[in-house]
Amino acid sequence: MSRPTPVLAEALRELAESSARPVVLIDGGAGAGKTTLARQLADHWPTPGVVQVVGLDELYPGWGGLAAGARAVPDLIRGTGFRTWDWHRGAPGDWRRLNPAQPLVVEGCGAITAASRALAGLAIWLEVDEAARRHRALARDGAEFASHWDDWAAQEAVHWLSDKPWELADLTLAAPLTP
Repeated sequence: MSRPTPVLAEALRELAESSARPVVLIDGGAGAGKTTLARQLADHWPTPGVVQVVGLDELYPGWGGLAAGARAVPDLIRGTGFRTWDWHRGAPGDWRRLNPAQPLVVEGCGAITAASRALAGLAIWLEVDEAARRHRALARDGAEFASHWDDWAAQEAVHWLSDKPWELADLTLAAPLTP
């Protein structure tokens, strides 16, 4: 897996050295590369230890749950775990425990809001054009996501209009990431 850019690597190093519990937020549209970037950050974290990665896909309460997922992020950052969403059953799933002393990377559309940004040391916005995002998301998730694309895109638009996550971000990455 590729390494973070030098600018991002330096921002991570500063965060890891200056924060009791480093928290990174990664936001962007479906297919922008949020999960890939989160894995890269965890794999190349500048200090030893476990980095916890939480994808908001783990807790959105179904296809209409972007806003609920975004509202859950501050409690996720402050808490010791969260109730997952079981996508197969369409119901709440298992409890996932988090260690509040270990670094945390939260990725997903809705990760960056004013409330979550106040609790995080670094926020990253991924800016990728819709055609590229759609192609990547549908290649990854297939027909299941294709039938929900328009509804999900409408929820993204509401989040972007109300929260303007790119304005709250410390860094904007403009090119799609490759795994």
